[in-house]
Amino acid sequence: MSSDPEAFVRDAVQRVLSGVRDRAAARCAGAAPVQASVRPVVVLIDGPSGAGKSTLATALAAAWPASADSARPAGTAAPASPTVVRLDDIYPGWDGLEQASDHIEAELLRPFRDGGVPRWRRHDWVADAPAEWHGVARAHPLIVEGCGALTRGTAPLADLRVWVTADDAVRKRRALARDNGGFDAHWEGWQRQFERFLARERPLELADFVIDAG
Repeated sequence: MSSDPEAFVRDAVQRVLSGVRDRAAARCAGAAPVQASVRPVVVLIDGPSGAGKSTLATALAAAWPASADSARPAGTAAPASPTVVRLDDIYPGWDGLEQASDHIEAELLRPFRDGGVPRWRRHDWVADAPAEWHGVARAHPLIVEGCGALTRGTAPLADLRVWVTADDAVRKRRALARDNGGFDAHWEGWQRQFERFLARERPLELADFVIDAG
């Protein structure tokens, strides 16, 4: 990783946007312009806790309107800004990684691809109960980030699949500092759950490329 974190994030964003442009160009080559212009791009960002998934997703969404759609056919409308969905808002508690993966596949990504009504349901961490549903506009590109985003079920529903990794000590420090003590008692249990996810889904094998964030 670069000694300049901001420069590293910029480089990572450009790498992801390059992949997005390649896939947009491939789709445009095989479809009529009006069809290509309305097909939203889906990006999945996965990796262990504290690796930098949220930072990358936020930076990617901010950079998207300026440069992500260079393959857009001439005369079509400018691309909409991406919708970012974060699995931290969806996990039904500290043991809910697998349930969240299943939720985004069934309720969000499959309807998004197939012309249904894509949505996701927030989990209220204070009440420890399901909360309100959120609809997602199919006219916008979609970025989904979080542990468990990339599975054998979700991978075929995305255009680009990104794995973000980092040194274990670095990412643990980041994750615990970010949550101001709320994660401390759950770190080991979450790691065991994440390791089961790795063994079950083998997400690294599904990723288009890997970003090492330190």
